[in-house]
Amino acid sequence: MKTPYYLIHKEMLDEGMEKLKLAAAKYWPNTVIGYSFKTNSLPWVLGYMKKHGCYAEVVSEDEYGLAEYMGYENIIYNGPVKGRDSFERACRKGQIVNIDADREIRWLRKLCGSQPGRPVRIGIRVNFDLEGMCPGEASGGEEGGRFGFNYENGSFKKSMESLQEIPEAQIVGIHLHCSSKTRSLKIYEAIARTACRIKRELQTEFAYIDVGGGYFGGLPDRPQYEDYLRVMTEILREAYDPDRTALILEPGTSLICPPVEYATSVTDVKETSRNYFVTTDGSRIHVDPLMTKKSYFYHIEPVNRTENEEMLKKQVICGFTCMENDRLFELRDAPALREGDRIVYEKVGAYTMCLSPLFIGYFPAVYVEDQGEITCVRQKWSVDEYVQKHEYSDIELWDSK
Repeated sequence: MKTPYYLIHKEMLDEGMEKLKLAAAKYWPNTVIGYSFKTNSLPWVLGYMKKHGCYAEVVSEDEYGLAEYMGYENIIYNGPVKGRDSFERACRKGQIVNIDADREIRWLRKLCGSQPGRPVRIGIRVNFDLEGMCPGEASGGEEGGRFGFNYENGSFKKSMESLQEIPEAQIVGIHLHCSSKTRSLKIYEAIARTACRIKRELQTEFAYIDVGGGYFGGLPDRPQYEDYLRVMTEILREAYDPDRTALILEPGTSLICPPVEYATSVTDVKETSRNYFVTTDGSRIHVDPLMTKKSYFYHIEPVNRTENEEMLKKQVICGFTCMENDRLFELRDAPALREGDRIVYEKVGAYTMCLSPLFIGYFPAVYVEDQGEITCVRQKWSVDEYVQKHEYSDIELWDSK
């Protein structure tokens, strides 16, 4: 297979899915798994998740349409920028819709007014002071999170009251997902305690508690699904009955990150007065699109090695783009890499394919490996895909035929 390419190890994905389902069955049998589309929306991945009974967890009109196109019957609609058409469609179909903005309450009021007497089940996202409960762990830090209606300043209660004024609206759930820097168990303890606090203070029954995602996955020295489920459910059982209230999990990274690799090849090596540079046909934009990571999981597959290899103190591994910061890592005290050697990055299935730009090189191919059989599930993009649905004029196109 010509590099660069992504490779999904299906058996590893199966293993992660099985662990998640077993943990849910053990600690809260009434559990719904909603796969996060934004983490990796490759159609093969979406088909896999649907086959395994996952709901589609989407956060935009485009993602909602994709879920419909892929044949998902069950959809969880989150996020602050829902499209109005898809919002109304989801409400009419009885999907799980978690309100995140005032305009959605206005949309709901008009929708209900157009179909009096027809109930609409709705959920609401809670914004709470995670940083106060888990100092130094919340993604928003001292600035706080920006999603949902804040519990501490009364916005959540006010939005509840606004929804209760709509006769057809039935508030059936709360959504408490929080982004964190640590993915620690404390985050999920805080989420569970907040869910219990809301029920006790507002004396409201809920058909579901949506705790979101953000779990570790594929790392043996980090919390496992069992740990997260145990911690949350021990607290939730203080106020909720598993037979009456469903627990919604929204994993993305923990499922799809571990089983995906990105294979690259060395195309050139050169020594300057300051460094020894190794250029590859892969790029940092394919494994770290936001260019924020400081390290990667990887292994090297050398070709034609001999016993007396030249050892180098430092080699700077670089990508194919023309950006100086397309540097992935430094290889220290290792044999000199040669043209044709492969560098394979591991655990790169989350926020890579969906965030990678069409910069200099187009989207690479994606393969799936299942019990030794390899299948291409996305061909490498070419000029044909790049120019599709574009209009252009006043240029003379080159005819390669």
